[in-house]
Amino acid sequence: MTYRFANTVKSVVDLLVAGRYAELERLTAGTRLSADDMAGAIRQYGRVLVTPPEEAYEDLDAVQVRNASPPRWSVRMSLWTVEEGRSDLSLELTVAESGDGYLIEVDDIHVL
Repeated sequence: MTYRFANTVKSVVDLLVAGRYAELERLTAGTRLSADDMAGAIRQYGRVLVTPPEEAYEDLDAVQVRNASPPRWSVRMSLWTVEEGRSDLSLELTVAESGDGYLIEVDDIHVL
């Protein structure tokens, strides 16, 4: 299932792949994870992130949060690496509607 916020998730993944953690921290206001936290989680995994194929964004594990206003979703996505393709490392986000777009919080980056 393709979610309307898939492009927003793709933007977050692109920043992670590019190692632009400070920019991602600013985008998310560092609500849950700092740039150092994100860099550390990826460094600890010990592999090189790559951009997932487009069809990976059709497989987002997203659950809408009940009674949330504005509407929001808890989203999990597998990250991809040079060494493994689809990896055991996952990105967890909270995505909330905001005006014409979405607000993002990076909740966690960890091995499933």
